[in-house]
Amino acid sequence: MNPKLRALFEEYEEVHRHPMNRLTHKIAIPLIVFHIVAMLSWIPLGTVGGLELHLGHLAYLAVVAWYLSLNVKLALVMAVLYALCFPLAEMVSWPVVVAIAIGAWAIQLAGHAVWEKRSPAFTRNLLQALVGPLYFVAILLGDWRFAAEAPRPERAA
Repeated sequence: MNPKLRALFEEYEEVHRHPMNRLTHKIAIPLIVFHIVAMLSWIPLGTVGGLELHLGHLAYLAVVAWYLSLNVKLALVMAVLYALCFPLAEMVSWPVVVAIAIGAWAIQLAGHAVWEKRSPAFTRNLLQALVGPLYFVAILLGDWRFAAEAPRPERAA
């Protein structure tokens, strides 16, 4: 694994130790990603080749490019998952998107306030807001194991 990605995952893990906090994030992070993509899609930038371009498209390209610099496999999976947000965002009304945003952030912040008792990682390093979704996908795919669940190296006798 890329040393930079390993360091980012370790930094993220440091403030996501409590199992209930981790559960809140597994629920809230996909909803937060969706609402951000949806809200950025509300900001038109113009038309290119007959296609309407909006801020969500530019953010998508920037995030996927950054993910590619860290891990190609994970970046491609994230590109597909993020891309699925665009058609879904077109089907969901703005009041529902706003309600999702409020609910998702409340769930995630409750995880830190109630169980973790530490502020979110992105308050110290804004890139951690992009690391969270990647971290949970890496765990889901078996490319990363939470330190408490990882096998411990055997000691030499």
